[in-house]
Amino acid sequence: MTTITTGTDTLTRDALAVLQPGFAGTTAPDWLLRRIGEGLSSVGLFGRNVASPGQVAALTAQLRAERDDLLVAIDEESGDVTRLEVRTGSSFPGNLALGAVDDTELTRDVARELGRRLAECGVNLNWAPSADVNSNPDNPVIGVRSFGADTALVARHTAAYIEGLQAAGVAACTKHFPGHGDTAVDSHHALPRIDADPATLHARELVPFRAAVAAGSKAVMSAHILLPALDRERPATLSPQIITGLLRQELGYEGLIVTDGIEMRAIASTYGIERGSVLAVAAGADAICVGGGLSDEDTVLRLRDALVAAVRAGELPEERLADAAARVRALAEWTRRARGAAEPGAASQEGTAPGTDIGLTAARRALKITAGARLPQTTTPYVAAFTPVTNIAVGHETPWGIAVELTALLPGTETGTYDAGSSVDEVLRAAAARRIVAVVRDVHRHPWMAAALDGLLAARPDTVVVEMGVPRAAPRGSLHIATHGAARVCGRAAAEVIAGVAPA
Repeated sequence: MTTITTGTDTLTRDALAVLQPGFAGTTAPDWLLRRIGEGLSSVGLFGRNVASPGQVAALTAQLRAERDDLLVAIDEESGDVTRLEVRTGSSFPGNLALGAVDDTELTRDVARELGRRLAECGVNLNWAPSADVNSNPDNPVIGVRSFGADTALVARHTAAYIEGLQAAGVAACTKHFPGHGDTAVDSHHALPRIDADPATLHARELVPFRAAVAAGSKAVMSAHILLPALDRERPATLSPQIITGLLRQELGYEGLIVTDGIEMRAIASTYGIERGSVLAVAAGADAICVGGGLSDEDTVLRLRDALVAAVRAGELPEERLADAAARVRALAEWTRRARGAAEPGAASQEGTAPGTDIGLTAARRALKITAGARLPQTTTPYVAAFTPVTNIAVGHETPWGIAVELTALLPGTETGTYDAGSSVDEVLRAAAARRIVAVVRDVHRHPWMAAALDGLLAARPDTVVVEMGVPRAAPRGSLHIATHGAARVCGRAAAEVIAGVAPA
């Protein structure tokens, strides 16, 4: 099931085929094009590779000039985690907002429109959606990336998202198997542990993934988490019991299994990326995602050589590596067929597309006013943004909040950013006599933020509060708005309410 091409042996080609590396720059470096010619079958795009949709389209065309069936993947969850709109903020609200609306047709339409935009840029694999059930409110890495804390809700929206995305010819990669929602540790930094018993895992974590399998998700991404009830020693990504036994055999999944970023510290600090990659493929994973932090040719060569050496040493069966490579190529062929089928009828489909404003429509529907009344702000307010440290999945360069959108509606609006070291007096001095709009994010997880909000409301009871994270804390303020996400369109929807502007 492998392809032999003169100049590179089959084993080496298969080792390259299972890698999904990233790279630096907005054009493809020579080393990447050379490795594609030698058998590399996938490439991952990150925020550093994106300047504009047109530039991404040119980049993917450059890559496909080397290999027409190349998988070009991106981590485009929308909402907080966006790569295509990394510097402007997403025009789609994200999973929690869609779950708050709980309209599966809307979720399907949003995912289809996202898929259409990705396909136009030449991207054919999306490392999304997150099917994690956010059962732990203190989860530092999932939060608004999840459709919610209700298992059945997450399952039905996961299925709808997959159907919408793949209808546009873009393969979905459902993550993070077998479920990252009940963690209190970010696997980018350390190895999380979930101590739930098997019955709980099957009734909660696995339900959305069963729905994903039934919906035909073309790929599933593993999680770097330890689940002692399933495997006492190895995290899911490296566990034969979880990847092969549970996902392949029990859930009957036949598609591509991709690891989460192998350079994340949950793996890199405990096993190392070379050993981790070998163990992952041996456990049943078909593709190694790498490149969020390591994006150079040396990383690709290290992982390629580690896989080849493991086969030659008898540590990794050659048949397992060949099977993994074949699954990668099978998905690549599906995306090529999907692209070819979409191109002839693209113009005729234009009238049935959900529309480029579907994301803003979804954000408006997701917005909840949970305290106070709609009192239009006619004078220029002062926006105080209380900013926590975000997780690595959220690009540090991605803007969030409502200041830009509110300024567009109320010119002259000013803003200030505050963190754990700031005082309420600083906010009051900066605001002066203007009404304050306090923007918070997951206030329930940040005691310093809750204390700042307490002090601010004691001094200025007319403060408007906009919660752009998980709205778990009790609503407070003269007006409390929950956006269920911090995407640009979420900010726009909140700004419209504050300014009393009717949606266009």
